[in-house]
Amino acid sequence: MLFNTTHANEDFVKESENLVGKAFSFLEKIKMKGIGSSRFMIEELSAKLKPKNPEALATNYANIELRPKGIIIHFTNRLDRYSWIIPYYRLVTYSTQTYTIHANGHYIKFKKNKNYMDNKKFTDKMINLKINFLKLEYYDA
Repeated sequence: MLFNTTHANEDFVKESENLVGKAFSFLEKIKMKGIGSSRFMIEELSAKLKPKNPEALATNYANIELRPKGIIIHFTNRLDRYSWIIPYYRLVTYSTQTYTIHANGHYIKFKKNKNYMDNKKFTDKMINLKINFLKLEYYDA
């Protein structure tokens, strides 16, 4: 689900806690060595994720927040901030010329540049959390 989180949004808080769980505690964040990515450079957004305002998308960045049952992708367009909630059971990633995250028929493509390389350990951690949460033993982690 996509929410405009430029300002405090109670619907976003309720829905995010319902779908992906409450944020990790301070001690859990330390044990996990962080739960947020550095910024990714966005190459393309699916039509449903594009902001409604008619202004062209500027060079945009996104970051990913880990939650117990999923992830939240935060990205901006001009002065607006958007958050896309994705439970692990709907999360699909592809790594080709771009790094793409799919869920519910929508996607976001990230450029594979220095920002992506800096986040490689984070993306591995995200996939391992998904595998552990969904108990997918048939994957080699």
